[in-house]
Amino acid sequence: MKEILVATHNLHKKEEIQQILGEKYKITSLTDYNIHDEIIEDGNSFHENALIKAKFCFEKTGKPSLGDDSGLVVPALDGRPGIFSARYAGDHDFDKNIEKVLEEMQNEESREAYFITVLCLHDENSTHYFEGRVYGNLSKERSGKKGFGYDPIFIPENYEISFADMPSEEKNAISHRKNALDKFLQFLEK
Repeated sequence: MKEILVATHNLHKKEEIQQILGEKYKITSLTDYNIHDEIIEDGNSFHENALIKAKFCFEKTGKPSLGDDSGLVVPALDGRPGIFSARYAGDHDFDKNIEKVLEEMQNEESREAYFITVLCLHDENSTHYFEGRVYGNLSKERSGKKGFGYDPIFIPENYEISFADMPSEEKNAISHRKNALDKFLQFLEK
């Protein structure tokens, strides 16, 4: 079983990645290594931030490391919240973040949005990127209790319910992270 260290303390993210990659891989997190240093994400793009996280983990442990930077991109808001998704209105306070987005979108006709995930695998030999997106629209109010982040206001294309209304298996089958992880898995199995 090959171990891959994911640069996160987010248990939801670790479980989602483990579920998607399956039993051939052992997914570990920073918590498993008792690493609690703050990773300064000061990149100007999802790619730069994913690399910062992957390099940090690899330098700390020597394990192949996967950095992940994800966010919500809303064209009507000039791409915001974008790389600032987790701290848009308050550091990892998604209730406030959702409120801010809903407030800013109040008078917007175009409610198109997409989630993006950029994964960066870094080890002693190389650096590789894998990108996934899922397109949809923003609702005018929250719906659902599942998922995390902006899931309660994101309705993927061809659906009438939010990510937060979907069972995790259904969301994981179509999510931005799943799209990126599918590319990552193809790469691992070459």
